[in-house]
This record gives sequence, structure tokens and C-alpha cells, in this order.
Amino acid sequence: MTQRIATVIRLRPEKEAEYRELHAAVWPEVLATLKRAKMSNYSIFLRDGLLFSYLEYDGDDYAADSALIAADPDTQRWWKLTDPCQQPVESAADGEWWAPTEEVFHLD
Repeated sequence: MTQRIATVIRLRPEKEAEYRELHAAVWPEVLATLKRAKMSNYSIFLRDGLLFSYLEYDGDDYAADSALIAADPDTQRWWKLTDPCQQPVESAADGEWWAPTEEVFHLD
């Protein structure tokens, strides 16, 4: 069964142009790792300084597949570029980067 996952983080205003430029040409290795981890239909939206991400996960162990992504050297290099552009929202838990959101409606 497909799991829909949405998260939010703040975009540092002075980093918006850099963030847009990075995502205009996401590295193929990073995209391949996401697909290997059973992630699809991944989008990031921007509004009023907030980045909202949405993806669909088609695996059986989201934690394990997320760990696969985090262990990938290319993804780690990618995050070294994108992380300075971001700042957790005020309501994020300690150590939480992209904060999960709650689905309140869905139409198939």
C-alpha cells in the first residue's frame, strides 16, 4: 500500500535563489537513491518562506529505506549543499529537520 508523506521546513530567505538553482538540476545519483528507497511522486513546494514536500512511499519499512538514503555518500554531499538553505520550523521536535505533517483530507 502506498504511504503518502508530507513534511515542512523553513527556507532561509537569503538562500532562496541557491536552493532553486540546486533543485533545477538535482543530481541523478540522488534521484536514483530515492527511487531505490521506493520513493516516488516527490515534489517540493514553496510558499511564504516555507518548503512543503510531498512523496509517496511504496515499501514496507520506511525507517530502513530512509536510512538507506541517509547512508548514501552522494545524498550526504547533496545535503551539505541544501541543509544550509533550510531551517526547521519552530514546532519541530529536537533534532528534527523536515517536520512531518498530518494528513487531514485525501481524495483518490
